[in-house]
Amino acid sequence: MRSLPTSLMLLAALAACGGEDGTQRPELAVAPPLTGIGDAYAAAETVKLAAPHPEDATGLHNLFHLSEHVISGSEPHGDPAFRHLAGLGVRTILSVDGMTPDAETAARYGIQYVHVPIQYKTISRDELLRITKTFREMPGPFYVHCFHGKHRGPAAAAIGRLVLDGTSREQAIAEMRQWCGTSAKYGGLYGVVATAAIPTAEETQAYDFDFASAKPLTGFAAAMVRISRPYDFLEAAAKRGWSGDEEQPDLEPANEARILAEMFRRTQELVDTEMRPEDFQKWMDQSVTESARLAAALAKVKAGEAAGQEEATAAFAALKQRCDSCHAVYRND
Repeated sequence: MRSLPTSLMLLAALAACGGEDGTQRPELAVAPPLTGIGDAYAAAETVKLAAPHPEDATGLHNLFHLSEHVISGSEPHGDPAFRHLAGLGVRTILSVDGMTPDAETAARYGIQYVHVPIQYKTISRDELLRITKTFREMPGPFYVHCFHGKHRGPAAAAIGRLVLDGTSREQAIAEMRQWCGTSAKYGGLYGVVATAAIPTAEETQAYDFDFASAKPLTGFAAAMVRISRPYDFLEAAAKRGWSGDEEQPDLEPANEARILAEMFRRTQELVDTEMRPEDFQKWMDQSVTESARLAAALAKVKAGEAAGQEEATAAFAALKQRCDSCHAVYRND
């Protein structure tokens, strides 16, 4: 039998790989897993990239245009952020953070959300299937984010680079480390991008996933996601001398500290918190104490008491130390 001309073979391949928007995407070969590397983070220096130039916009940070198909960055906040993404041509946002996405605002700008929350330590096989299916079947370009846009989001975006752009594994992990700033603490994320078997087109086509815009977490995991928001605001406020944020004028340090202290107290009372190991219980007890101390100190700052500034700084430093110690054992492994 005579083979088809190369041009017709390419057209047939294109027709088989269309997204929901009708865009025809070529099915690129995914680079094979790297072998013989003991440390994927170290291997991320194999390819030397130009100096990073992240883009910031209102409600968006750490934006990296990894390719015409994939942009990585932080969680979008507010209409200006989604308007900016729409202006970049983004059609689908993939969130791998635990917080329920703001799909309603995104939809007003013609952008669809897909929610696939992942952990810091690795990406499971089911999560890989959902992520690769999203890249292959949803309309692009894609904006991929976690909370800060530095660790989980860049790892998922790297999967998109492998699937949509046919980039090398070395290039994908280099972008995570040298551009996005993914920490060495999250070696499992580097390991997945460098060495995992990426699901084939046949596997993702057969996989049952409805591209849900929200997959709400429950229990302790949900509590930690909620805690991260006021904590992050307060960490930034500490660097500003406990002043507010012009981009978030409705948030005020004393009130956010009060919310944080209440969240820690309620999290301590959860059943799955009470079932955790003794060292975890100790760090949680101390976090409850230090967050309450921070709230009291910032109430003094709000009231104009000079001593409040120093007390707040000391309380937050102690709280941060407790969180870092707990994360090193229970999140970063």
